[in-house]
Amino acid sequence: MKDALIKAAMVVVAALAAGASAPSRAQDAAAPAEGKALFLKNCAACHQASGKGIPGAFPALAGNSFVQGKGAEVATVLLKGRGGMPDFSDSLSDHEIATILSFVRSNWGNRATPLSESEVLALRDTLQVDHFSNGQMSNKH
Repeated sequence: MKDALIKAAMVVVAALAAGASAPSRAQDAAAPAEGKALFLKNCAACHQASGKGIPGAFPALAGNSFVQGKGAEVATVLLKGRGGMPDFSDSLSDHEIATILSFVRSNWGNRATPLSESEVLALRDTLQVDHFSNGQMSNKH
């Protein structure tokens, strides 16, 4: 009887753990809206709300093969900057970077896989970029 109770408890714990790690439908539905809002706040001034950029000044993200390429390469641009683009490593969290890039990689005709917060965090470590700190001394706006 004791073994049966332990097995039953283990099944319940495993089911709860699996449910806790899977995003809810509400979170899935909120992600595109959050990504759009973060993009508009942080990126649209240069890349435009349409993702078409400003020719000769800021590249289009719409239909951009680099944006749709390897997620780590795209995230590196946000973490380290590139050309005239500043890095956002101090001003955007891993979650925010992943959310923005997932939005960009799936809009305006782009069809690329989303990025996760854990992928961005791992990339920070690989690139030796300081972890995001939303503390009093951070550059968060």
